Amino acid sequence: MKKQEVFKVYQDDILNTYTRQPRIFVKGKGMTLVDIDGKKYLDFFPGWGVSNLGHCHPKVMSAIRDQVSKLIHIPNNFYNVQQAKLAEALVYHTFPSKVFFCNSGTEANEAAIKFSRAYGEGKRFEIITFENSFHGRTMGSLAATGQKKYQDGFAPLPEGFKTVKFNSLPALEQAISDKTIAIMLELVQGEGGINVADRSYVYKIREICNNKNILMIVDEVQTGIGRTAKMFAFQHYGIKPDIITLAKALGGGLPIGAMIVRKEIADTFKPGMHASTFGGGLVICKAALGVLRAIRKENMLKNASKMSTYIFDKLDHMKSKYKIIKTVRGIGLMIGIELNIEGKPIVEECLNRGMVINCTHNTVLRIMPALNVTKKQADKALHILGKALLKFSR
Repeated sequence: MKKQEVFKVYQDDILNTYTRQPRIFVKGKGMTLVDIDGKKYLDFFPGWGVSNLGHCHPKVMSAIRDQVSKLIHIPNNFYNVQQAKLAEALVYHTFPSKVFFCNSGTEANEAAIKFSRAYGEGKRFEIITFENSFHGRTMGSLAATGQKKYQDGFAPLPEGFKTVKFNSLPALEQAISDKTIAIMLELVQGEGGINVADRSYVYKIREICNNKNILMIVDEVQTGIGRTAKMFAFQHYGIKPDIITLAKALGGGLPIGAMIVRKEIADTFKPGMHASTFGGGLVICKAALGVLRAIRKENMLKNASKMSTYIFDKLDHMKSKYKIIKTVRGIGLMIGIELNIEGKPIVEECLNRGMVINCTHNTVLRIMPALNVTKKQADKALHILGKALLKFSR
């Protein structure tokens, strides 16, 4: 199809649920995207963190090709070797636990909500979440999301959720009742503007949950699989959650979600209480194993840590140079640049100059390069960003 034909099909035949940039990407390799006109772009925001390894990583592609040639789908009432291998790997990288596989982050969070309700046995059902959080678009995860703009037009939402101020201990303690069954949080709020949870606050949540038999649910949909320069963000905090939820980068570009539950409570779910037709399919599990293998074999966490320091140092220098930068924050390669102007024109200028970034909360530029980003790529990206900032600093 030609470019204008694609645009017309989107206008006529596809629901208008996204604000789309007028680019059609047709190829990708590593951190490079190529559009339909042959123009190359440096991708510093790969699919909301889906492509943590860059696009079309060889180990992921090899795993997919191998499995597609053997068997694509088998229902979950049979055993599945690739699912078993992936579950074993995830337990190894987290804590003694059991895994439920699904297809997305919102599905993983729905599973966590249902699990919590089951654990509460009908007596406790309230889940506390936080302002500016984002947990998904389905009705339960939407009710858990602490941003009204995503909830408008969908009332009535499921009951049993309380939203409190992030990093505020008094607000949290006041919200807890004898009906509270879980506290659900992102350790770095992605859609909320790259807001980082205080270490002491997270410790206190873990202590409260221990004392009151409340489940601590950590949403690692965007922070997981190396994004913060550790395999999971909770590992920065020296705590172990009761439940973590995963998606995005786990599949290397293919759709997968997972809920990982502490082993001592995992048998709360019994056969028939929850399910997913495509969850933990052969091809996607083989791809995810390729992702984990690539991160390990290529020392990507070490590179992400090194490049995080390098990029933050460069951005701190840019902050002193460009007065439109208010703050720079984040962990690892999950980076937010808060501006005192709207960020959308900066995003568009970077796109015109051949780089993909994102803006959230109107004023926060979001930069999330692949874990294997090089200094040369970082320098090029920061040069483009600097040119865009300069244009709007005048």
